[in-house]
Amino acid sequence: MARNPIKDQIAIVGVGSTGFSRDAGGRSRDSLVAEASIKAIKDAGLGKEDIDGVCGTGLSAREMVSMLGLPEVTHYVNQPVPIAFPIIDAMNAIYSGSCDTALVYHGVYRSPAISRSAAADPFRRGLGFGGQPLGASRRVDPESVEGSVGYTAWASRYLHEYDIKREHLGYVAVNNRSNAARNPLAAMRAPLTMENYLNARMIRDPLCLFDMDVPVDGADAFVLTTAERARDLTDNPVLIHAATAGTIAKNDEDQTPGLHDHGQHVVVKNLREKSDLWIPDVDVYFPYDGFSFITLAWIENTGWCGPGEGGAFLEEHWDKDANRIMIDGRIPVNPHGGALSEGGTQGSGHVREAVVQLRGDAGERQVPGARTALLTPGGFFFNAQGIILRRD
Repeated sequence: MARNPIKDQIAIVGVGSTGFSRDAGGRSRDSLVAEASIKAIKDAGLGKEDIDGVCGTGLSAREMVSMLGLPEVTHYVNQPVPIAFPIIDAMNAIYSGSCDTALVYHGVYRSPAISRSAAADPFRRGLGFGGQPLGASRRVDPESVEGSVGYTAWASRYLHEYDIKREHLGYVAVNNRSNAARNPLAAMRAPLTMENYLNARMIRDPLCLFDMDVPVDGADAFVLTTAERARDLTDNPVLIHAATAGTIAKNDEDQTPGLHDHGQHVVVKNLREKSDLWIPDVDVYFPYDGFSFITLAWIENTGWCGPGEGGAFLEEHWDKDANRIMIDGRIPVNPHGGALSEGGTQGSGHVREAVVQLRGDAGERQVPGARTALLTPGGFFFNAQGIILRRD
């Protein structure tokens, strides 16, 4: 058993979101982040004077303190995406006493590299990933195997090694679109069929338009504090039971040893050792889906099924009437629509939906009696992550 003294000691007490769209109508990334943050603080029943920790992505934490007018802050840092990195930082800061109540924020903003409309916008032409000035982003040469090129290469290897059908990737995309139809925050809510998927424009073979996350504008934010204080703020705090990240030495896209050895395996091993809860206890599951192939990898490596069996597993647990995945007839997968339909939130949407589900506030998407959520954000090169949340 891995040492985990922070287990169940930190809670998420506030969530806020702008929702996600293909175009925020000329709004800046910073204004979106500010809106989501203010909503999260209000949702927690707190004021800006209660926030003394700030952890986020993209927008400078120091600038965030100034923009929100936070009177006194004792912990303020930036972390890379996906979302578990700043959440883990905030957890550790609160537990150590570096701060008492932390705001975690994440904003996404379409850049010219991933959106034609953004490339045509003179105010966005100089922006890189996440709305950062282009100089802050690494240049990707045509010969590079970074990002989508890397996942395309490994997706090809996966389909070849296990003789996987493209329909198995399609289950991920169709599931997410069916779920997004009931999520008012989602950018893509129009129905998607398997026929639509198979006939879609190929972007990088074997990944088509619907295999890749949707570039969007928007932001999510969360408020974290001690479990003890959380119980004074709300009747249903969501506890962070365990959280971890994982990578291996050869963590570049072109250096990863193979489908059998990468960051996801480190995360699963460590998360299982830290947690009293696992698959039999899960009520709702959130595998990352920045590319559909990542979802199948997480499903297999987490232990829902064996290597190469992810697609067949989804087929076995497919609800034909609802056109979605229901594991054992009761566990939905990414009920908010995930990165492929709500929008490419780098995991913040997954965390927000998990919290909303465990609080019982998901409306028509609500999973009856949901008490435990398993989240596996990130890919498998250098940003694999795992979180288990539970209702107190």
